[in-house]
Amino acid sequence: MNSPRYLHTSSVLTNGELLVTGGYDTIIYLNKAELYNSYTQLWRVTGNMNYARYMHTASLLSNGKLLVAGGEGNNGVNLNSVELYDLSTGIWTITGNMNYARQFHTATVLSNGKVLVAGGYIVGSVWKSSELYDPSTGGWTITSNMNYPRVYHTASKLINGLILVTGGSDGGIIHNSAELYNPTTGVWTFTTNSMTYPRYLHTASSLPDGKILVAGGYNTGGFLNSAEFYDPITGVWTVTSNMNSIRCYHSASVLTNGHVLVTGGSNGVNTLNTAELYNRTTGIWTNINNMTESRLYHRSSVLINGKVLITGGSTNSTELYQP
Repeated sequence: MNSPRYLHTSSVLTNGELLVTGGYDTIIYLNKAELYNSYTQLWRVTGNMNYARYMHTASLLSNGKLLVAGGEGNNGVNLNSVELYDLSTGIWTITGNMNYARQFHTATVLSNGKVLVAGGYIVGSVWKSSELYDPSTGGWTITSNMNYPRVYHTASKLINGLILVTGGSDGGIIHNSAELYNPTTGVWTFTTNSMTYPRYLHTASSLPDGKILVAGGYNTGGFLNSAEFYDPITGVWTVTSNMNSIRCYHSASVLTNGHVLVTGGSNGVNTLNTAELYNRTTGIWTNINNMTESRLYHRSSVLINGKVLITGGSTNSTELYQP
């Protein structure tokens, strides 16, 4: 990449290019954005965002634009600003501000095209609030609160259209609870049972059969290698086999064959270059070749050719995994 970065976002656009936005390069917050072409394997700079930001979210809208929201900006300012990237022009435009500044929140595109933002924090406060962005108006409206404040949680869209939020922390307690948002009623409800392990800074991957695989993270017992999945049909959490490595701040990608690739992170002592695959048929994790570099707070994205591009993590280097 042209800029080293971590805690950035990485999004595959409608034309197949990958857009990387923002992040931190260990010295300054970035407003820089760049595009990766999977055919030429080259990066090119595109328009800068209006605000430097990291710990933000990026959501691909049904109209093809990319919505970037919140994060932390220059001088540690908590951001509620939101902007849109137009691939056809390479230009960012400001859209409506969120009602709350937030970072390390989640953002999920709903079946109706709206974007649900939930949780996150500013210094001194962890939010249980959630709000909706309407692309047709460019405005935000408050929806019901989650049952618990959460940061470092995950959010996943289920095959039934509900949104599953898992784990996270309220700034003190680390949650094993999970809750569901119903876009029709605007109400949050707890899942039938909770996860087996409290965790935050974990990953959540949507499998082809509709189940959500949660892996790794951290709780008061330390770094985790445990994994479990949620079945939206039964509404039940089930433990599956452990990863081979304990890890937090890692990435997870669902491959075109439905298996899950987990890369990097930290074990509490070292930054990891290890990678492993979860076989969704056998429920077993297998170590594969290590990445070239050790990485945490990096990003991984499945490209249109099926390869996985790993970007950043306090570096500008990138690497490709071919299943």
